[in-house]
Amino acid sequence: MRAVLLGGTGAIGGATAMLLSEAGWDVEVTGRDRSRMPEAMDEAGVRFHQLERSDTRGVQRLVGDGADLLVDLVAYTAEDVRALLPAMSSVQSLVLISGRAVYVDDAGRHLNGDEPPQFRHPVSEAAPTLPPAPDGTDPFTREGYGPCKAAAEQTALASGLPVTVIRPSKVHGRWARNARTESIIDRMLSGDQRIELAHADTIDHLTAAKNAAALIKTVATRPGRRILNAADPDTPTAEEIVGAIATELSWDGRIEPVPGGSERGRHPWQTPMVLDTTAALELGYEPVGNGIDLITEEIRWLLSRRSDR
Repeated sequence: MRAVLLGGTGAIGGATAMLLSEAGWDVEVTGRDRSRMPEAMDEAGVRFHQLERSDTRGVQRLVGDGADLLVDLVAYTAEDVRALLPAMSSVQSLVLISGRAVYVDDAGRHLNGDEPPQFRHPVSEAAPTLPPAPDGTDPFTREGYGPCKAAAEQTALASGLPVTVIRPSKVHGRWARNARTESIIDRMLSGDQRIELAHADTIDHLTAAKNAAALIKTVATRPGRRILNAADPDTPTAEEIVGAIATELSWDGRIEPVPGGSERGRHPWQTPMVLDTTAALELGYEPVGNGIDLITEEIRWLLSRRSDR
């Protein structure tokens, strides 16, 4: 079994590459910079190709006569998807990584809007989403990201190819590009004995990279056109997440909930939102573990980077 992961050296890509490699797959990943290829992936036999996703011919040559699985972790627009449809047509199972940013609440509010959304119930794949962005929209802006991802999803699903769109929540794991736990770790290690948390009881659903990888492995052998949420089976509060960091660091300070509404007590887990993962479970997906336990992997990875400096 052969898998090609476009942009595969980050948290989800890395976890997927490792899981598939351990299961006996022949795994190849692409990236811009060879130096960002984790050593553990090299040791596991994962092959790296220095290749831009925008290099359409290069990706087509890499896929060649076909692959059993192609995971696209770096498609941000409809144009991105259309450019690779020829390469995708020779793949047995396709996965497009999108995100929860496409969802809107009952009032049409979304995660990157001026007014925060109010998701009163777990959000299923059938929930309304942002309208797709027109071609030429910049996906790397606050306003453009969600609509561009929605456009990429629609283009992939409309292709008629066996594409599974996966919508993760807040991703954590080793090799995460913007590890959210790092700001709290920095404060604890700097000697701060009090961590203030606004909206400490907020549940801002997490997605462990290992759990996302397990879902990708599940759909790899069950190709089809579908949308699946990817999130951890548990729903810890912000205070519980910070408590897990404190336990891992043996930090003996105090976590202090404070009223919201100001800059005081800001932290990375302040958006009340839970993803419904029933569809993934019904397909046969089995989580690797709870997010509150798996988040320690990101913490230990960040600490190991500090010791290497």
